[in-house]
Amino acid sequence: MAARNKARKRAFQILFEADQRGESVQTVLADWVRLSRTDDRQPPVGEFTMELVEGYAQYADRIDDLIVTYAVDWEIDRMPVVDRNILRLGAYELIWLDETPDAVVIDEAVQLAKEFSTDDSPSFVNGLLGRFKDLKPSLRRV
Repeated sequence: MAARNKARKRAFQILFEADQRGESVQTVLADWVRLSRTDDRQPPVGEFTMELVEGYAQYADRIDDLIVTYAVDWEIDRMPVVDRNILRLGAYELIWLDETPDAVVIDEAVQLAKEFSTDDSPSFVNGLLGRFKDLKPSLRRV
């Protein structure tokens, strides 16, 4: 598995855990970093994972607003937790990080949905992130 793929998966797991625990993503990220330094069985939290989590945290309110606005007939708190956090991560990387091609970001998010969510989730994630890609220049406004 490529390093960035692993980093995205870890970032997704951190966002998911924070959502489940009702904690901030920064708190859960700090827990993961601390655990990786004290337990040899835990993989280190890489720089790209931290960049994704911290970037999402910076734009969390805007990202959730975008998801609510463009996820037709879905309230964010009624959305499957896995899908919600894949979309959060994908939206951050797609809209605010220019270093990864848009198609790669969307494909990686779809792969996470295939691995961790329902049969309908990959198409839902693909569709919503595809919409964000099309509207990207206007969505960066905070």
